[in-house]
Amino acid sequence: MTHISRIDRRFAVLKEHGRAALVTFITAGDPDLETSRSILEGLPKAGADIIELGMPFSDPMADGPAIQYSSQRALKAGQTMRRTLDMVAAFRKKDPDTPIVLMGYYNPIYVYPGEKFLDEAAEAGVDGLIVVDVPPEADDELCLPAVERGLNFIRLATPTTDDKRLPAVLANTSGFVYYVSITGITGAAAPVVTDVHDQVARIKSSTDLPVAVGFGVRTGEQARALSKGADGVVVGSALVTAIADSLDSEGNASGETVPAILNLVKELSEALRS
Repeated sequence: MTHISRIDRRFAVLKEHGRAALVTFITAGDPDLETSRSILEGLPKAGADIIELGMPFSDPMADGPAIQYSSQRALKAGQTMRRTLDMVAAFRKKDPDTPIVLMGYYNPIYVYPGEKFLDEAAEAGVDGLIVVDVPPEADDELCLPAVERGLNFIRLATPTTDDKRLPAVLANTSGFVYYVSITGITGAAAPVVTDVHDQVARIKSSTDLPVAVGFGVRTGEQARALSKGADGVVVGSALVTAIADSLDSEGNASGETVPAILNLVKELSEALRS
């Protein structure tokens, strides 16, 4: 990728400041469109440096129950890919700087269809994509067309990504590398900090890209410990769980929903800045 993206600029600024990025994940449309918009718009002020916006899907196979339920809530509330892209476009009119990465699975992109999705994502102000079920062997399908449109294509590396597989993972990756700190689904367990640091160091020896660590990060203490060996920390399941816990008895957003999420993000951000 020849141009400097918002993601590149954000990591460069944070490197100058000597701290890791807080990357926050929410599912678009969870628990409903208006509440989700309010959360999205509030994330930067609360301390999110980069936002991952989940594209709701009925079969998110790499995600644990918390994010699965968030997708179910969003789909039940009528969230569509069109609404997700419109959310980004509306956000971008108010915030020209905070990077947004769409994260999810290929099926909703494929049926959109893909070329139209990429064009409209770039037009809306999306900065990058994480599509967990498109392997490097299929880069011609989505990755390279995305890069041609100025979108970063962010790949996941895992504890089982050995030195033989790593070059393929890194080949067309841009923006940052997302290191999955545990083997399994999102939110399933807490990462072992020393193991994560060793793996991040191994990845960084093969690329100049920033490395962000995610899966299983729930507290400010965890985030701060992981950040000492990484360029960013991703928090997702903890945020969507906070959304679920804030809902009323009928499963609808309450007056506590938006503040609960933004206060948690503020706590995580303060931990990384301390």
